[in-house]
Amino acid sequence: MIQDKVYIKNKKAYFEYHITDKYVAGIKLLGTEIKSIRESKANINDAFCTFIGDILYVRNLHIAEYSFGSFYNHEAKRDRALLLQKKELKKLQTRSQEKGLTIIPLALFISDRGFAKLEIGLAQGKKLFDKRESIKERDTKVELGRILKS
Repeated sequence: MIQDKVYIKNKKAYFEYHITDKYVAGIKLLGTEIKSIRESKANINDAFCTFIGDILYVRNLHIAEYSFGSFYNHEAKRDRALLLQKKELKKLQTRSQEKGLTIIPLALFISDRGFAKLEIGLAQGKKLFDKRESIKERDTKVELGRILKS
């Protein structure tokens, strides 16, 4: 069953990190990979981005094997190159070398033109007390929602 809108979100990223900048990057995929993404069979919770040379790669992005694929099927957790403009790549490379900053995937979606896109963010890790504040804010939103419904 293929869905019209595919939007796979990394909820753990917003809990673990402060997101400073966001970019939308294309992904270099194989044919069976895009078919699996269109079936929403991908997981980006453990994924991270790293530079190898001047190319930005996403690692640990799990895209399940295509169910109707033959021996041409892809590996589930291979490194995939991200497609960005040179100016954006240089900016990300210099910023990611700063202490405490990393590049993480935030969402995987299909664009209007049918291409798979990955929203990545430049992030800084949260401390324990910041995570407690996030939990407290989430709980108050839930409580307000319950009060407004009744």
